[in-house]
Amino acid sequence: MNTWPFRSVLVANRGEIAARILRGIKACGLKGVVVYHAADRESPAVALADRAIEITGPTPVAAYLDMSQVLAAAHTAGAGAIHPGYGFLSESAEFARAVEAAGLVFIGPTAEQIELMGDKVRARAFVERGGFPVAPSAIEDDDPATFVQRARAVGAPLLIKPAAGGGGKGMRIVRDLTRLEEEIERARSEGQRYFGDGRLYAERYVENPRHIEVQVLGDAHGNVVHLFERECSVQRRFQKVVEESPSPALDGAQRREICAVAAGIARAAHYRNAGTVEFIYGTSGEFYFLEMNTRLQVEHPVTEEISGIDLVREQLRIAAGEALGYTQEAVTTRGHAIEFRIYAEDAARGFTPTTGPVLGLHHPFGEGVRIDSGINPGQEVTAAFDPMLAKLIVHAPTRNEAIERADQALRDYVLLGCQTNAAFLRRLIRHPAFVAGDVHTGFLDANPQLAAEPAAATDTRTRLLAAASLLTRPMRDVADAVPDLHAAIGGWRN
Repeated sequence: MNTWPFRSVLVANRGEIAARILRGIKACGLKGVVVYHAADRESPAVALADRAIEITGPTPVAAYLDMSQVLAAAHTAGAGAIHPGYGFLSESAEFARAVEAAGLVFIGPTAEQIELMGDKVRARAFVERGGFPVAPSAIEDDDPATFVQRARAVGAPLLIKPAAGGGGKGMRIVRDLTRLEEEIERARSEGQRYFGDGRLYAERYVENPRHIEVQVLGDAHGNVVHLFERECSVQRRFQKVVEESPSPALDGAQRREICAVAAGIARAAHYRNAGTVEFIYGTSGEFYFLEMNTRLQVEHPVTEEISGIDLVREQLRIAAGEALGYTQEAVTTRGHAIEFRIYAEDAARGFTPTTGPVLGLHHPFGEGVRIDSGINPGQEVTAAFDPMLAKLIVHAPTRNEAIERADQALRDYVLLGCQTNAAFLRRLIRHPAFVAGDVHTGFLDANPQLAAEPAAATDTRTRLLAAASLLTRPMRDVADAVPDLHAAIGGWRN
């Protein structure tokens, strides 16, 4: 747009998403500001920003959750808007209101829309009233005294979920109803611990469903479009690992139906800015509303690659009051895109988070390869934050070509000093079921062998041990030492 109501935007986040948003801000000709904790001083986001302001807290995470420090930093830098990214304060209605009250623009939906669609119970009730498909359920808020009884009546298997939850935290699958009350108390305890809210709801658990979500955009003028779907079925402990688009499960008619429902939900909520409507998709083609994420998603690059639409730019335009400027018919897709979350973790040891210095870092490159990274050489990977280090995104004309491109890109990704899941991801995408697109949310649990590190060949192991030995100081000293007899010769030459 020609004139922006703000000239600089503060990014209230860290890691790869902060760097990605800063690139989008600067591509629009705006100034980018970022807040950072000392643990992120050497991060790409700090290097990219026009101005970086340090924030503090009892823990690094607490610093990024401190609304008053974030707002103070925005005023200090003269920023006119705040982009929350994802996580941290991104789905806090309180923060959205505080930003507006401070005279700044919140790059996201309104506080009222966050309250409506960000709360799983309220969102589900709203969607059901609108006539959209929801799974059979029992909501504690409807009548707390009869919640257990009503949950039991839904039948097993049952999924207990915190009303204010996200990221799979607090979810409990109940297949044996004699354990229902015990699992309810566990879910309540986890909901209170993670979200400060112990309210629950229970819904019919669809065994081995697919997880399909639809990207939507809405502006302040009543226009809503969808940017098609993403398949996010490859998950571990309710956390997504691989995302792709288009979904290999949907035909044209199914795609039109699920995308139309998502756009309809966003339209009914008068939704503004970027959001994602998520569904569970059963083996017989039935699908149910799961939740709506009122923010930019981790996997948004998948949609950008197939649609050619820069979602951060669209967020900025919408927040500035501009209309979308295009209709649903104008939104088209091309090819196939897959995103991989690069985690600092050891798959062979139960996906245990790993830490260490970033001694060396090589990013893959080439046609159809994109890397959104949150680390630089010299940084320290610690346990202070989520273990995701980067996102690798590939795009190709077909799904098979995208898988081949991904295999090479994952091979080329090198990080020395801290173990990652890159090798695990290569094993995953070579599995016949993944190649065939035959996956579901329980796929990784059903294939635990994928996590196991294959044994190295004997000659390879011998070479690696020899190389490692020669790199240690005692072995190098021995190898470089001059024998006493030769040393006695001194500088004499024949």
